[in-house]
Amino acid sequence: MPLALITGAARANSIAAGIVPRLSADGWEVVTSDLDTGDYPCDLSDATAPTALIEQIVRDRGPLSALVLSHAHDVETGILDTTAESFDEHVAVNARASLLLIASFARQVGPAGGAIVAFTSDHTTGNLPYGASKGALDRIVISAARELGPRLISANVVNPGPIDTGWMDDETRTTMTAYHPLGRTGTPKDIAGVTAFLLSDEGRWISGQLLHTDGGFSARF
Repeated sequence: MPLALITGAARANSIAAGIVPRLSADGWEVVTSDLDTGDYPCDLSDATAPTALIEQIVRDRGPLSALVLSHAHDVETGILDTTAESFDEHVAVNARASLLLIASFARQVGPAGGAIVAFTSDHTTGNLPYGASKGALDRIVISAARELGPRLISANVVNPGPIDTGWMDDETRTTMTAYHPLGRTGTPKDIAGVTAFLLSDEGRWISGQLLHTDGGFSARF
């Protein structure tokens, strides 16, 4: 049974939490990590933590075949009110930790290779440190597809658009629905299916892409 690590699955209605049962149904053994919860709690703002996390999982469970990066640090600020400390923490968790997790994952992958899926966002104005760190994540993952391809590792960034994970009130949900060509907001189940495909043998020919899996939401621009 192949082994997958999913980060950021603490909230029961999160995208990451929605991916867990889908991968399990597809025959994956799944382990999760978050700041204080999951099979392997981990503070990804600590520069030593990502490598230690992967190494501990491999010791306990054997080699990983998939890495799903859904963790995030997010404090909404803009140009004038973002502190240096806040910016650094966003970069540490959203970009640096992802880089170190990817590198450690790649070092332990077996001859059959593996797959990486990371989640990104369009946020910029009003959510600057989060958006900037997610932009860095995009480049890291796309670079990984090229650099790690010879190890038979695929890597993709997924932008799911606005997913109803409990943060939408009725007014927001109605507004978002009006922008969706499919007439509804996205759910974690929608993204779970996309992720499962990208991790599958059939989906691993897709690599090095930033995929808008948002039900056509981004087509309004």
